[in-house]
Amino acid sequence: MRIREVGESALVLDVGATYASPLRGAVVDAGINARAVALADTIRARRIAGVRDVVSTFHSVTVFFEPLVADAAALASALREASVAPPTIPSGRLIEVPVTYGGKAGPDLADVAALAGCTPAEVIERHAARTYRVYMLGFLPGYPYMAIVDEQIAVPRRATPRVRVPAGSVAIAGRQTGIYPRESPGGWQIIGRTNLTLFDAEAEPPALFAPGDEVRFVPVDADVASGSPDVASGFSRTDVRPKADTTYEGAIRTITVLQPGLLTTIQDEGRWGYQGLGVPVAGPMDPVAHRLANALVGNPREAATLEATLIGPELRFDQDTWIVVTGGDLQPALDGRDAPMYAPLHCRAGSVLRFGSRRSGARAYIAVDGGIAVPPVLGSRATHVLSGLGGIDGRALRAGDRLPMGRPGLKAGPYPRPDFARAIAGADRQLGPQAGPAGGVRLRILPGPQADSFDPTAFDLLQQCRYTISPQSDRMGYRLTGGVRLPAPAGEMISDVVFSGALQVPPSGEPILLMADRQTTGGYPQIALVIAADLPLAAQLAPGDCVEFEVCSRSEAIEALRAQEGQLGALR
Repeated sequence: MRIREVGESALVLDVGATYASPLRGAVVDAGINARAVALADTIRARRIAGVRDVVSTFHSVTVFFEPLVADAAALASALREASVAPPTIPSGRLIEVPVTYGGKAGPDLADVAALAGCTPAEVIERHAARTYRVYMLGFLPGYPYMAIVDEQIAVPRRATPRVRVPAGSVAIAGRQTGIYPRESPGGWQIIGRTNLTLFDAEAEPPALFAPGDEVRFVPVDADVASGSPDVASGFSRTDVRPKADTTYEGAIRTITVLQPGLLTTIQDEGRWGYQGLGVPVAGPMDPVAHRLANALVGNPREAATLEATLIGPELRFDQDTWIVVTGGDLQPALDGRDAPMYAPLHCRAGSVLRFGSRRSGARAYIAVDGGIAVPPVLGSRATHVLSGLGGIDGRALRAGDRLPMGRPGLKAGPYPRPDFARAIAGADRQLGPQAGPAGGVRLRILPGPQADSFDPTAFDLLQQCRYTISPQSDRMGYRLTGGVRLPAPAGEMISDVVFSGALQVPPSGEPILLMADRQTTGGYPQIALVIAADLPLAAQLAPGDCVEFEVCSRSEAIEALRAQEGQLGALR
């Protein structure tokens, strides 16, 4: 087994030499996966200080930790100790999944049959004849990656992914099969559909499947494809958690959304601890601006704020409230007068906050004393739109929404100069006038988890290029254009853990910078990671802005993060 540092806040334990690199010729192995699942369970049970998440994949275990809390060397030693002990490998459950194959439920069945050189009936027979192992959960909450599909029907992904795949779609990609837990984009070949609920945040456990489970697909007519699964171990989906308490002390104070802006969501520090179930972390794109806003109105750092992108919302405060606006300058105005940023502002009942055009940055953060007090989902109020989790019904704000606020606790001032957030995020790394009218930044990077799989010249090319943020960018990631196309490794990568700040390289060679709403797993290699201290700079980029990269050392990344944390701590 091999333990690798990934960035400054993750360790990856590779289980078995066959998987030292997950690229080119990787073979799914149930025994190696069983060991990875068992090791992940062992590490979780140890409850090591500073560990935020533990995720098992086909062939590895990734441990996310707080770099200023947990010692990487001590954590690696604990992982090594756990890896050499004989693992306790629990037996998985057997779950039968009723599936309606073909027709509207399986629009790609005929294409799969044609590619496989057989009839649709033979595809169904071969798909349903096997018992599949759940190797990992990823992509979306509760999405099971299962294998091994019969070789004859192991067809490649669609050349053009669908924009919308219906919930419950049963699909094939190579020798893997899976089930889409909710409507989403997707490129796998859809051969059928089930009406089972794969993920319910209010259930215990929230995911129907777990790594190590075994699954059988049972062909049925459309009218009987729903209902509870037949689980040999007696697993029940009726064990539902009590509904979250929707009454809050101080929640008689509300904010009315008059206009939502371009994209305004509720965010806290993120939904850690559930990536192993495919649940993205989410949280603020710019964690520094988010923390500054909370600190300046006396909130704890975990309180929820509003994140506004490019075009801010119009908000009415229905009771007296203290607010602060930080981050990107979108020209805030309170009751028609320009509102200073980074300064607590008192809003009387009926006051209205509006925004104008973008002056700088891309995302503004609005904190209210007491925080935004929507019900937490899986321990967090952060909104992740693609998963439909957190915030208000898992979506962006709409006109007419009324947002509850918690108990007020303002501790006004002292507050920093308006350029404070930029300074502690590394303003000296911003590009000057040569970046063009939109501006840009230079971001420091560390080698990514698949860096060794790239040609050695790829890193040099990455540092020599200036990229532009494409309009096809959002909270999940930025598509980068205009630079040299990086030479992607040959072959298809087996899905693995992805990281916030990672630079993925798809076959096109144009990198994708993954951001706060990144999915938990992906199939593109990651050549580099933007260091945590520079992610706030990346968060304030907008389409048309420029970005450059330069390599730094892990010790430099830790020191930058420690300095940033020290300046934030000085607010207290």
